[in-house]
Amino acid sequence: MTATVTEFPRRVRKLDPVWMILPDGTDIVATIWLPEDAETDKVPAILEMVPYRRRDGTIFRDTHMDPYIAGHGYAYCRIDPRGAGDSGSILADEYLPIEQQDACDIIAWLATQPWCTGAVGMTGISWGGFNSLQVAALRPPALKAIITLCSTDDRYADDVHFMGGALLTENELWSAFMLALNAMPPDPLMVGEQWRDMWRQRLAANMCWSSRWLSHQRRDAYWQQGSVCEDFSAIDIPVYAVGGWDDSYSNAILRLMAGLTCPKKALIGPWSHQFPCAANPGPAIGYLQEALRWWDHWLKGLPTGIMDGPMLTAWMKEPEPPAAFYAHHPGRWVGEPCWPSPSIETRTFYLNDRHLCPRPGPGTTLSVCSPADASRDCGRWGGYGHESPDLPLDQRQEDGRALCFDTAALAEDIELLGAPVLHLHGMSDAPTMNLAVRLCDVAPNGVSTLITYGVLNLSHRDGHTDPKPLLLGVPFHATIKLNDIGRRVAKGCRLRVSIATQHWPILWPQPDLGTLTMGTGASRIDLPVRPIRPETTPGFGPADMAPGVPCITERPAAHSRHVMQDVGTGLQTIELFADYGRVRLTDTGIIAESTCRETFLIHPADPLTARLDSAWFIAFESAGAAATIDATVTLRADRESFHLSWALLVKEAGEVVHERAETQLIPRDFM
Repeated sequence: MTATVTEFPRRVRKLDPVWMILPDGTDIVATIWLPEDAETDKVPAILEMVPYRRRDGTIFRDTHMDPYIAGHGYAYCRIDPRGAGDSGSILADEYLPIEQQDACDIIAWLATQPWCTGAVGMTGISWGGFNSLQVAALRPPALKAIITLCSTDDRYADDVHFMGGALLTENELWSAFMLALNAMPPDPLMVGEQWRDMWRQRLAANMCWSSRWLSHQRRDAYWQQGSVCEDFSAIDIPVYAVGGWDDSYSNAILRLMAGLTCPKKALIGPWSHQFPCAANPGPAIGYLQEALRWWDHWLKGLPTGIMDGPMLTAWMKEPEPPAAFYAHHPGRWVGEPCWPSPSIETRTFYLNDRHLCPRPGPGTTLSVCSPADASRDCGRWGGYGHESPDLPLDQRQEDGRALCFDTAALAEDIELLGAPVLHLHGMSDAPTMNLAVRLCDVAPNGVSTLITYGVLNLSHRDGHTDPKPLLLGVPFHATIKLNDIGRRVAKGCRLRVSIATQHWPILWPQPDLGTLTMGTGASRIDLPVRPIRPETTPGFGPADMAPGVPCITERPAAHSRHVMQDVGTGLQTIELFADYGRVRLTDTGIIAESTCRETFLIHPADPLTARLDSAWFIAFESAGAAATIDATVTLRADRESFHLSWALLVKEAGEVVHERAETQLIPRDFM
């Protein structure tokens, strides 16, 4: 249930733009919501710092949340980082050390403002969740607590770039978006006549970030920078980690709870990559009220009881049939006082001859060689919600292209909370191979629902810093950790472990269709079973939010996903299309418009036919500035190299002002 709130304990005013100058002379701009009487009754400040343009990008969510927090006694400061939106300089890459230092300088500036008590919090979702953790590890004196949403502690192992040491196609999809975003101009209403010069400087510096990311295919110093898992002890202020099971960043939440030694708390709901007060799948919750309890406790010293409940509160999903999109996940809230929890029992099943059994059975030999298009029904790596049909479908077709092991029908319900782990013994006839392991809930009618999955580039079986080829026909051992889950499996259903040698289009395929051979009875899967018990974990209130930004929708959003098979050539195409609509902001006159088309092509018999195309279109109009951006990124590969091509076409009022295209060959490093 969502409720719009218009009256707050303190009247709110909006300051925009607010300018600050960093020590190196860079102009940084902010929008600040704060109580009207803050200079006589000071308030703590909360910083959010993301590059997605505060005036025509995140404004649609910001106006629902930031005034609400401000109305309860805070100054909410939404920053355009350097090189983004209306701030000066260039945005050269994600999560750079200079961005983290900028945040420290901004925090110091906020703490000394006449309306601030000197206490500052930091928060954000995705990019803003990342830098909240990164800045907390730098320990700026005025930063007292953070809330990090949908973020990660490990930039290599658990972000859009790589998973299990294998290349995620999301790597290129994300770089296409940033290529387009970084080509947008600043707003003339904010920066004045210099807007065009600032724009030209950005265009000249803009490039496809994926060329840099693909140059670091191992977990090296590039990825270690900004990965707080390198030293959890560096963070000594309270951390609230929030996310959802349908998001790709939920694993980091439990790692943070296990690794941090500071005061900490975690919340994992049913949601995708969204704030919990506006998320789907639902139920949405009163996240802003929960955030206020956190801030009131740590920034104002008020007795809100926020730390009295469980350390981990998680949504335990109920069984449901597969669907590409859910409006709501049935389930209930459960709580654990610590993590790892002593109440979680490891239940082991051995991979016997097509069966999962509590004890190892007689050995036999099984093999699998999945076609290159296997796993197409497993959805997308990132669940972005907004009615996008990107979640997994019925897995029976995928199970038919994998090696499957089933339990007997369960004699009672079981609940899983945490990460299943597969210990695999096998052999390969190829020097490189990506394995995908799925855990499914198989209903009595045969419908197979994906619970969770994990992947491993087998050349990374001993770690991500020094990959080694597989020795053909020589036995190996690999441990594959699947994504964390919270789910009940019903009595009468079966659990199924499926092992495939491809995971397209989530992973870029290895050059060969290798065959995995394994002896049964030697491999096993460990499941994190939580005893079913009555819960005293309190629920959450309605999803209160402030009114949104006044706007007119000139074209509504729309999303689609098509899978096409050419029976003549055998080529398969998957096309994802997202139209984010065209919106006119009535208070500023800004017009914002964007679409994205992502296409994956492959032949089931040949991994080297794989091709990815991502095309973004963005339009922006404000105060005489009229810009359109077309950005495309294409990835192909031969045995030795990736072929990365990208192009950018930028127009002002219909006239081309910038055009650039490049193709780069990047050696494959066991990828």
